[in-house]
Amino acid sequence: MKAMVLHRCASIETRPLQMMDLPDPEPGPGEIRVKVRACGVCRTDLHVIEGDLPQLEHTVIPGHQIVGHVDRLGPGARRFQNGHRVGVAWLRHTCGSCTFCTAGQENLCENALFTGYHAPGGFAQYAVVQEDFAYPIPETFDDAEATPLLCAGIIGYRSLKRAGCGPEPAGTRRLALYGFGSSAHIVIQIARHWGYDVYAVSRTESHQQLARDLGARWAGAKADELPVPVDSAILFAPAGPLVPEALEHLRKGGTLALAGIHMTDIPILNYEKHLFYEKNVHSVTANTREDGRELLRVAAQIPIRPTVRCFPLREANEVLLELKQDKIRGTAVLVPEE
Repeated sequence: MKAMVLHRCASIETRPLQMMDLPDPEPGPGEIRVKVRACGVCRTDLHVIEGDLPQLEHTVIPGHQIVGHVDRLGPGARRFQNGHRVGVAWLRHTCGSCTFCTAGQENLCENALFTGYHAPGGFAQYAVVQEDFAYPIPETFDDAEATPLLCAGIIGYRSLKRAGCGPEPAGTRRLALYGFGSSAHIVIQIARHWGYDVYAVSRTESHQQLARDLGARWAGAKADELPVPVDSAILFAPAGPLVPEALEHLRKGGTLALAGIHMTDIPILNYEKHLFYEKNVHSVTANTREDGRELLRVAAQIPIRPTVRCFPLREANEVLLELKQDKIRGTAVLVPEE
């Protein structure tokens, strides 16, 4: 198979991913092999490639928003049939027996493994995953549309819950989104469906316009220009200096969710200004499989309409550079050549 492979972490400006011909992977016990039809590009891929996450000694095939068709079953795999369309997400393995797993917090499992980081991901023609960690994809979405749901959507959905948001809020409720990339453009559709007024902060004009197109009551470039205090906020931008600014614009009792897997250092906070009056700060760590199942149900019911732009797999370096430069509107999707 053809795959874009990372041999050593480096700045994306150096084009570190190399197209290689590799043997087709074979599924092991309880695993399925997926013929990749599309794989969404995520900022986490960029963090893996540039070494912002703990660096691994093995080569990596990034990509964890995978949609494709099952084309081979490993021994004992019975959940899917050949030809079924499935999705593969970031979380690919948990131990099932630790304190976190048995308490419904498998996203915090000490032995968790992740797609496109610990194991080969979807920047390739084939991917292998344990069948229990694959998701049936609703027919509502085509292959490319479904890809961002598998990370941007799932993490965005968990972030909404961690920010204290839910269906049919009592009275007028306001949500601020800091950074308006792939995840935020899905979150706003859920939040608007639930009845929230949404305010978007993004330094990129095209992202501001997308937020308005999707129903934002206000969109602007600077956090200190937010016109009203909000009940909840989600910080998607990996920028620690935005944390105190977001907290300043929370109402009493409000909640800020920090959605990134990586963030620059957070400045010193002032207790009276940023945290008093029962303001809450919740981090977000990966997701559970139940988050994924819930998100896919909600996405199909609304239905969510992701904004996607497709590129050939061989252009992965260039696409990731555009992502770093905030030039991607919605989600970039890589499509393997036949």
